[in-house]
Amino acid sequence: MTADKTGLTRRRLLQAGAGAVPALVLGAGPARAAATALVSGTVPVALKGFDTMMQKYITEREISCAQLAVARKGKLLLARGYGLYLSSTSTSGPSIMSHVQPTSLFRIASLSKHITSAAIMRLVQDGKLSLSAPVTTLLGLSAAADPRLQQVTVLRLMQHLGGWDTSVSPDRLWMDHTISAALDVPLPIDHADIMRYSTARPLDFTPGSKMVYSNYGYMLLGRIIEKVSGQSYESYVKQKLLAPVGISRMRLGRSLKTERFPSEVGYVSKYTNKSVMDGSGTVVPYPYGGFNMPNQDANGGWTASAVDLLKFAEVFDAAGPVLNAASIAKVFAKPETGVNGNGSWYGGGWWVRTAGSGINTWHNGSMPGTFSFLARLSSGVSYCAVFNRREEEGSLDFDVIDPLLGQAAGAVTSWPTTDLTPNYF
Repeated sequence: MTADKTGLTRRRLLQAGAGAVPALVLGAGPARAAATALVSGTVPVALKGFDTMMQKYITEREISCAQLAVARKGKLLLARGYGLYLSSTSTSGPSIMSHVQPTSLFRIASLSKHITSAAIMRLVQDGKLSLSAPVTTLLGLSAAADPRLQQVTVLRLMQHLGGWDTSVSPDRLWMDHTISAALDVPLPIDHADIMRYSTARPLDFTPGSKMVYSNYGYMLLGRIIEKVSGQSYESYVKQKLLAPVGISRMRLGRSLKTERFPSEVGYVSKYTNKSVMDGSGTVVPYPYGGFNMPNQDANGGWTASAVDLLKFAEVFDAAGPVLNAASIAKVFAKPETGVNGNGSWYGGGWWVRTAGSGINTWHNGSMPGTFSFLARLSSGVSYCAVFNRREEEGSLDFDVIDPLLGQAAGAVTSWPTTDLTPNYF
């Protein structure tokens, strides 16, 4: 339970196709601890099925903080915050009382990747970057340890074709103690340390030969954005991507509980780790200092609300102030490796599958104390759910949120038309 898991092999609804919505139940039996839900926000009567599902889902999994947002054809229709009071008998941690608002901030883990891809495409669109440019040239990386590094292009980083395989070598973003010791540098390590450590080692496969999910590849994209734009990664995203569509809450997360933003939820995990913030060896709760949040920036470092994420997802619906049609098409284009055995492929920060005359796109995110899921359907419906804990040993399956949301959407007979967007932006 040490890395940002993406659940790539567990896609149920969207990889199976838009029509395959299994009639799943939420869980076997009641919640294991006494719980009382505290809710905020708006749920139209026609979308009550979403709300009922979410309340049962979080109660069964003893999730103390959650959000759900649903939109259709550019209109925000449901925005809900869920807080759950858990008794001291809860298996997920101590009692927590949380008044979660639809605008509360959550760490979103790998839902950060489509944000980074959009930033890359904006630089390409503005004529400042080429998708075929090699990372060695852009970042001045030596290919002495493996000449194949010269074959790693910007596009291959976006599509997880760069040559790093965590089944062969560990995820560089979760190796703080190892890298600190290998380089003889103090904790906390930074991006430059991670790059120096990684560049001195051979790739795990030839770039472009297969798709293997890589957090490190997206971390490199963040450094490319900084190098080309002359700004910090966060500043560039806020200025060129978020501000033009009216999003002001989103920001990069921090590691420690004492650094939490005023509107940010608390995170829960039963696991601990030695602090990566210093060399003291202190054992800390995994979500708070057990990993380095700033280092995750471009691959998994953003905090956002579900309504923010649905608002930003509109960037990919049609040409607008952030991306033009050509940029959007490139984000969703099939990679050189083609379509996988499930009929889907990884574009730029999105999983993609053909659905009728359109496409379904989706992604999830997972790290200690975080689970998130966002999908955009060819029907024009999109939904996002975020949580302050993820599936751990002994937990019920969290990935069923995918088909359950699809099932709730499929049960809607008449979609409301009142747009809640002005309430939150």
